[in-house]
Amino acid sequence: MQSVMAEKRDAEGLKARIDENLKRVYQEVLEEEVPDRFKQLLDRLRQKGSAK
Repeated sequence: MQSVMAEKRDAEGLKARIDENLKRVYQEVLEEEVPDRFKQLLDRLRQKGSAK
């Protein structure tokens, strides 16, 4: 019985660590600056869209 409880506790701990790591990585991606190449492309697309 205790091994089942220990496994459940370990699984919950693993899920918590995975959750924390995913949140951290996602936050890092959100904080990354958009590359100049993409900014230029977006500007061109906006210009084409406003010309129509």
